[in-house]
Amino acid sequence: MKTTLLATATALALSLAFPAAATDADRCLDASCDLRALYQTDAAPSGASDNAPIAAQKLGRWGIDTAGMDPTVKPGADFFGYVNGNWAKNTPIPADRSSYGGFAVLRDLSEARVRRLVESYPAADPASGDDQAKVAALYRGFMDEAAIEKAGAKPLQPALKDVRNAKSKEDIAALMGRSNAGFGRSFFGIGVSDDQKDPDRYTLYMSQSGLGLGDRQMYLDEKFAPQRERYQAYIAQMLGLAGWDKPAENAAAILALETKLAEAHWTRAESRDRDKTYNPVETAELASKAPGFPWATFFKAAGVENTPRVVVRQDSAVPKMASIFANADLDTLKAWQAFHTTDQAAPLLSKAFSDAEFEFRSKFLSGQPEQRERWKRGVAFAEGAMGEAIGRDYVQLYFPADSKAKMDALVANVKEAMRARLDTLEWMSPETRKEAHAKLNGFGLKIGYPDKWRDYSGLQVNAGDVFGNAERAAKFEWDYDRARIGQQVDKGEWGMTPQTVNAYYSSVKNEIVFPAAILQPPFFDPDADPAVNYGAIGGVIGHEIIHGFDDQGRKSDGAGLLRDWWKPEDAAKFEAQASKLGAQYEAYEFPQLPDMRINSKVAMGENIGDLGGITIALEAYRRSLDGKRAPVLDGFTGDQRFFMGWAQVWRTLWRDDALRQQLVNGTHSPGQIRAFAPLRNVDAWYDAFGITKADPLWVAPENRVRIW
Repeated sequence: MKTTLLATATALALSLAFPAAATDADRCLDASCDLRALYQTDAAPSGASDNAPIAAQKLGRWGIDTAGMDPTVKPGADFFGYVNGNWAKNTPIPADRSSYGGFAVLRDLSEARVRRLVESYPAADPASGDDQAKVAALYRGFMDEAAIEKAGAKPLQPALKDVRNAKSKEDIAALMGRSNAGFGRSFFGIGVSDDQKDPDRYTLYMSQSGLGLGDRQMYLDEKFAPQRERYQAYIAQMLGLAGWDKPAENAAAILALETKLAEAHWTRAESRDRDKTYNPVETAELASKAPGFPWATFFKAAGVENTPRVVVRQDSAVPKMASIFANADLDTLKAWQAFHTTDQAAPLLSKAFSDAEFEFRSKFLSGQPEQRERWKRGVAFAEGAMGEAIGRDYVQLYFPADSKAKMDALVANVKEAMRARLDTLEWMSPETRKEAHAKLNGFGLKIGYPDKWRDYSGLQVNAGDVFGNAERAAKFEWDYDRARIGQQVDKGEWGMTPQTVNAYYSSVKNEIVFPAAILQPPFFDPDADPAVNYGAIGGVIGHEIIHGFDDQGRKSDGAGLLRDWWKPEDAAKFEAQASKLGAQYEAYEFPQLPDMRINSKVAMGENIGDLGGITIALEAYRRSLDGKRAPVLDGFTGDQRFFMGWAQVWRTLWRDDALRQQLVNGTHSPGQIRAFAPLRNVDAWYDAFGITKADPLWVAPENRVRIW
């Protein structure tokens, strides 16, 4: 996946050309990260070896895995358990995963398919320019463990040499700028995307960055002291492997430096506010607005020195971070850059490096017991560098034309349901309603795969050069993006590859996008009961449409322009309902993590998307019946099957540490919450299952949230 905001790109998107460390979470803190993904995933597929296409698994006789239900659980007590209880009891989390569920099952399928593709590509000379030959060289180079082990830390040394040779903070700023096109890190993440105030042009953005633990809370909250202690030990370990002087002393200094950065950073909630994160600044003025950092050197090293302006996200944080840079010890800055370079490169190096990175980032932070198999990481590496080239072959095998046609019809019906909802909202004035209709009319739709594929002819891939291929792939992507600054936006571009199991809404393009890989069970089955499809993929379609009208998406109009088109009294009513919804989510407890709660201000857009999505999908399902009564299947009514389809999508199991990371760094509520939380505000759910005030999930009608 690739977002349209490269400054925030890797968090929601296709991984970097090399597997990124789990430190990129802070690149996508703001809602102006305009690609709003349905789900945050960790990829860990299972395999296949012959060349026959791999079929998706059907669920039950009509789309619901009834054997996975637990009929002893009352729907009004635990709807997730009612629909998924036996599945949850009998499904182990694979050892190479930190969480598991419906998305992971499809990701397993997608990567098994991709593996079969890349392993079938001929071992030709990648210099021939053939995409398949390049992908094969990327994958096979990564799979050559013996060669990688023999090389040890040698591939890393040129990058570390540049860090060692830095004689001034100007040199450090240059390394930070160069990190956009290779290994390394910066206090300030820059990237290129559609301009929110001029959606037809690309512009340069800049966001706060630099935290190896992700969110600022990890540095400032006392309950994360064990994570900080282990992180400091990990820094020392990596510096030691890299041969850096005084690893323990430098590790302590690096943690202290990042703690200062964390204090300067905006919170995740603040960074979501699109009204506050669009701050255009003339690049020449940064020296006076944020003194202490060599801005001209930084931008020149990044290759964007001729860019007249940059849109700054967290504008009040940048001067503080520049001051921290100015006051930092040069040796500490060098050690900081050496650590992050090594940390980022570790998955491509010998076992000592890759195991250390896994032990901290996956096992300690997320509770994943075992490293993923080599081939799984190899698939991710190849996809990161040439995802669309693989996707082009993927859709020929796995995306039939009838799936697209049926999805077109589903989307049209859900959009019509949204149109009808807009006409009946009691809280919305005619003036705002007119603008909302205009926005809905402007919605774009992409299904399956792009009409035009990326051209990888300019990407140089060398057989057996894993590290060099990663560097060249990163540079290829950055050169592609920076060359577009000020140019016309490519409206046909996709932010995810076809083999990605996800979906998204782009606020700047005002479009919803559904890659081919998500259009299969449990989300979509052309042979399943329509009620299940409407509850599953229909709810997802509705979710993505509602992103255009959630607490941040609503701030752009039908052309993708960031502007306020709301009557003040309507906005106030909307925000009051959103606050009620947030309070519901913050009340949910996690017995295994008693000190953790959902941050409703961070997850607000996703929670509104779920509530509005399921509401309009239900309306669309009922409209699709054309006045006829839905059949009863195995004793379940149409409405019951609809809500079961939604809950089945959100089958999710967590390791405790992974759940903690999700609650701290994630923008989505955990799946087991998403399965039932929005339904508590939908009257039809109560009617469908006979839920009464005696049931734990009951919300009194006057307290149910009514937004879209």
